[in-house]
Amino acid sequence: MSARLPRKLTLCMAAGLALALAACGSDDTVYPRSADAKGGATYDSPKSVFGDEGLVLFGGSEGPIEENSQAGGAGIGVNSYLWRASLDTISFMPLASADPFGGVIITDWYSPPEARNERFKVNVYILGRDLRADGIRAAVFRQELHDQGVWVDARVENKTTVDLENAILVRARQLRIAGVQ
Repeated sequence: MSARLPRKLTLCMAAGLALALAACGSDDTVYPRSADAKGGATYDSPKSVFGDEGLVLFGGSEGPIEENSQAGGAGIGVNSYLWRASLDTISFMPLASADPFGGVIITDWYSPPEARNERFKVNVYILGRDLRADGIRAAVFRQELHDQGVWVDARVENKTTVDLENAILVRARQLRIAGVQ
């Protein structure tokens, strides 16, 4: 059976390549549409398999990029006000990862100076390109240091997560108002 798997894979790849090459064509080729009353043919431009606009990747010329520039920036995949507000709000914590296209910010563990026996970690998820209250989610993690020197997960109040999300939304609104003026 293992000898047949590469053959099947090769056939699938060859079929995919043939299909891709068959989709290539010249826009100046014309095809007969129908015969007219005198026996002549009426011609049309070739039609795409994917419709009148063809296969549009990444929004096309009039797609989401122009619309998204009004939503706070075309350079990133999420609302730029929420993105900048999130970074501003958690700027005191070290960043582990920040993905502006996916809208995910992950911090590293942070211990506040007044409580060295506990530490926090935050994940922020920006869910869209609109500046809306439901466009952001945060997850806060907390650990406590036990006597053996081991960090143990601890409960985080739901209010903490809600307060963080609200702080980000307030900062996003401030940035938007400052950008409009």
